[in-house]
Amino acid sequence: MTTISTIGNDRVAGILLRRSTLVSALVVVAALFAVESLGSRILVSLLTQAAIVSLLALGVGVLTRISGLVSFGHAAPFGLGAYGAAWALSGGSALPPEAGLIVVVPLVAAVFFLVGLVVSRLEGIGFSMLTLALGQAVFVAVSKFRGLTGGADGVVVNLPRRLFGLSSDTVQSPYGMLVLSVTAIGLLYVELRLFELSHLGRLAVAIRENEERTRFLGYGVRALKAAVFALSAAVAALGGVLYALYQGFVSPEILHWSFSGSALIMAILGGSSALWGPIAGAFSFFFLREGLNELTSHWLAVLGAMLIVVTVAWPTGLSGGVETLLRRLAGAAKRRDTQ
Repeated sequence: MTTISTIGNDRVAGILLRRSTLVSALVVVAALFAVESLGSRILVSLLTQAAIVSLLALGVGVLTRISGLVSFGHAAPFGLGAYGAAWALSGGSALPPEAGLIVVVPLVAAVFFLVGLVVSRLEGIGFSMLTLALGQAVFVAVSKFRGLTGGADGVVVNLPRRLFGLSSDTVQSPYGMLVLSVTAIGLLYVELRLFELSHLGRLAVAIRENEERTRFLGYGVRALKAAVFALSAAVAALGGVLYALYQGFVSPEILHWSFSGSALIMAILGGSSALWGPIAGAFSFFFLREGLNELTSHWLAVLGAMLIVVTVAWPTGLSGGVETLLRRLAGAAKRRDTQ
């Protein structure tokens, strides 16, 4: 009976995933057409920046959602992805530009898998502080190695005339990069949902809930925790690659702890009760920041106060608030039907 029930749940989950994915894709396509038709260049540029940085917030959210761990240093994989893209396109690489870009994210993921084997020994604030220290170590290293990274002056990304069949002007245009980044977010979302529904994803959640019991059942704990850490780093690194392609310039600022803190704020604002929460948090953060910046020079204090209010009112973030609202509406509709 348990097996039949599990198969049934998997089938239902798969159907719901396909339907939600289709609906989300249609909504996103309609939104992109609307932005192209009605949006100003400033709006499109802001949406593009938010979409790119939302991958960093999504990386932080994936780690929190699956492993229950909070990273204070996820700017490191984002920055390494950006510098890796700059290196791949610099001409100093032995690989063609396209091949060099393809291997950047797997290389960053491999590095952070090895790092994860060490940092996953800790939990709670110890894990967070260690990721903060590692992130700052990467920031200092990149700032000091001027011959390789350009130091504090940064490095210019030398884009070829065509990349993966696309003109470099398309990649660096706000709308072209918006379409590319939204497509990347959509594909990542589907892959991450499939991972969550897989045996490994459920095992990772079991480790989050009770690591000791999972270990007693004979499962390898540390390797899977490191793999989830590497997965979250890969998501952030992809955002770094897109950032380098769009901006055409990379500097150590994107490796600073304050950038990791912004990503953490986005993840908290959006919540981790739903996979799309950090993405919504990133877009909300960008538009709130721009709106408040026009009203006052103390926008960061106002944003902090708003974050406190949201956290107190909706402890699970915007995604949790939306899910609660939808459940209440569904319950009200069901009660109306039964009367």
